[in-house]
Amino acid sequence: MSNKEKIYFITGGGTGGHIYPAVSVIDALISDSVDSKNIFYIGNKKNLEYEIAKKKNYNFLSQGAKGMPRNMSLKIIPWAIGLFFATLKTMLYFIKYRPNVVFATGGYVCAPSLFCAIIFNVPYMLHDSDIHPGIVTRFFAPGAKNISLAFENAKNLIKSKNININGNPVRQEFKTISKASARKELSLKDDFTILIMGGSLGAKRINDAAFGILKEFANKDGIEIIWQTGKKNFDEVTKKILDEFSQLPNNLVLQPYYDRMYLVLLSSDLVISRAGSLSLSEICASSLPSILVPYPFAAANHQEKNARDFVNNKISLMLEDKDCTQENLLKMVLELMNNKELLNELSYNAYKHAKLDSTGQIVKQLQNIIK
Repeated sequence: MSNKEKIYFITGGGTGGHIYPAVSVIDALISDSVDSKNIFYIGNKKNLEYEIAKKKNYNFLSQGAKGMPRNMSLKIIPWAIGLFFATLKTMLYFIKYRPNVVFATGGYVCAPSLFCAIIFNVPYMLHDSDIHPGIVTRFFAPGAKNISLAFENAKNLIKSKNININGNPVRQEFKTISKASARKELSLKDDFTILIMGGSLGAKRINDAAFGILKEFANKDGIEIIWQTGKKNFDEVTKKILDEFSQLPNNLVLQPYYDRMYLVLLSSDLVISRAGSLSLSEICASSLPSILVPYPFAAANHQEKNARDFVNNKISLMLEDKDCTQENLLKMVLELMNNKELLNELSYNAYKHAKLDSTGQIVKQLQNIIK
C-alpha cells in the first residue's frame, strides 16, 4: 500500500491558527493524489474547525474535547471528564478506520487523537505555529516522530531531536495570485488599501480604535479600507458606523469574516492585526507592512512574544493592547503612510521571512514517518 492509499488522521482546532495549517496540509495531500476518502479531520463540531471542514467537504469525526480552564478550580473536573470521554470516542475512530499516521496542529482538541496514537502505536507528527509552543505540543513532543515548528526560537522549549523549522503552512494561492488579480476579484480600486482585522473571532479593541482611521479617511480619494470585524462584532460595528456617517463610506468594504483571506491580504498595502501565528505567516506571504496589536490574554502571552519577534526582525510595528486607542493607532498609520522608506523596509523584511514552501516540506515529512 502506497502513502497515497494510507489513512490520515488530521487534528487541530479551536482557532484559525490551529485549523488553517491543518487545512493547508489536507489540501496539499489531496493535490498529491491522496484520495480524500482516506483523510479524516478530527475535531469538535462546536468549534470553527467543523464549519470550515464542512465547507471543504472533508470527512469530519467529532469528539467533545474543549480548552482547559486557565485557572485551577473545580472547573478542571468536568473538563478532565470531558477529555476522558472524548478520548474514548476517538479510540472507536482508531479501531474503525485504522489510521497509519496522525498529524496534529495544536489546541486541546488534538489531545484525544495523540493519546490514542500512543495507545495504538500509530506514528504522529506535530506542528506548532507559535514562538511559544502550546501545552499539547510540549507534552506530546517526546513521542513524536517529527515536529514541525514555525519559528526557530520555539526549539528551545521542545524536548525532541526530531525538529524541523518549516514555517507555517499557508495556502497555495499566496504563491499564484497577484495583487492586481486579487483586487480585481474583490472589485477594489488600485488605491492605497488599509486592512483592519482581528482574526476569525474579531477583536473589540482593534475595532474600537479603527474608528479613528475611518473618521480620517472616510470617502477620501486614493484610499480603500477593508475592515474584517469578526462575526461577533459585525452588527455592533455596523451600527456605530451608520450612527456616525448615516451610510457606509464609499471607500469602505465591511465584512464579518473572509473565507478567502488570501485575496484580502494580497490586495492590501498595510494591515492592522492581532499577532496570531497564522496571521503573521500570511502577512509575510503577502509581503505586507503591519501594525500588530497582540491579544494580551492569549495562552502563555504567545501573541506578544510573536509580535516582539517581528518587531526585532523589523517586519512589523507593535502597539500594545492597552495603548490601542483611536488616536494612537491613527498616529502610527499616518506615520507609516508618510514614510515610504519604512513601509518598503517592512514589506521587504516580511517577504524575506516568508516560507512559501512550508506546506510541501510538512507533507514530505509526514509521509516519511508512515509505517
